[in-house]
Amino acid sequence: MNVDLSSQLVMKLNLDLRGESFVVDRDQLMNLPESILLCLFPNGLVLSKPQLEDQQEEDEEEEDIYYVDFDPNCFKYVIDFFNYSKQEFYGLNGRIHQQQALLQQQAQPEEFLNNPLLVKQSIIVLREELEYFVISNNKDENYKLLTAKELLENKKIFTALQRNINKENNLAEQHLIDMLCMSGFDRQDEWGFRSLEPNRCCITSIALVLLNTGISVNPPKIDQNQLLTAQKLLLFWRKPARKFWSRRTWTLETSIF
Repeated sequence: MNVDLSSQLVMKLNLDLRGESFVVDRDQLMNLPESILLCLFPNGLVLSKPQLEDQQEEDEEEEDIYYVDFDPNCFKYVIDFFNYSKQEFYGLNGRIHQQQALLQQQAQPEEFLNNPLLVKQSIIVLREELEYFVISNNKDENYKLLTAKELLENKKIFTALQRNINKENNLAEQHLIDMLCMSGFDRQDEWGFRSLEPNRCCITSIALVLLNTGISVNPPKIDQNQLLTAQKLLLFWRKPARKFWSRRTWTLETSIF
């Protein structure tokens, strides 16, 4: 039996995120960070389906819907940022065209071809899960919501970690903040998205920034020290790293596409 393998690939996915529908291109989905994909599909995702020769036409036209327990507004934030980043780098007047001309003049051919930071868009992905516990004689559920509301208003990314550093003089954590702030974040940055998870005492936050590679096209120059700092974050490309505190978990990843 001759089977067209290309017809087996699912090119568009219909997602239902907590009751809100999204239609996403397969390639667009696969460009998302590993840490986000694991949240969307903790049990994995099959992007192909068998085609049977005697399959009924109406069955072929049916589209599967994937039900996903993930905040739809968070998904919008991630998709919108990646769409913007793609256009900013690969668009008609994108940075890649100016950057390639600069790199061909200043970099060795091997470096130009082999370093993904020089020829692809790079994004730092930082995600936080903050669990909180309310210990009180007040059994009113609204008391928990008031606590969550107060925590949600604390939007600064590094405030809690810096407070912990000042208390314990943890040099490794200070180095983490310094590296992130040299690579695209600002010390006063706020989470791009922050919300309370339904039916849980847990707040999920995420922030996305473009990785600062040290390559400037106006004026044209390459900051080699900044490029070396950016290359350290290649350790987190397709390999999300987690940092645990008592009630807080950070997931750090570099996404390159």
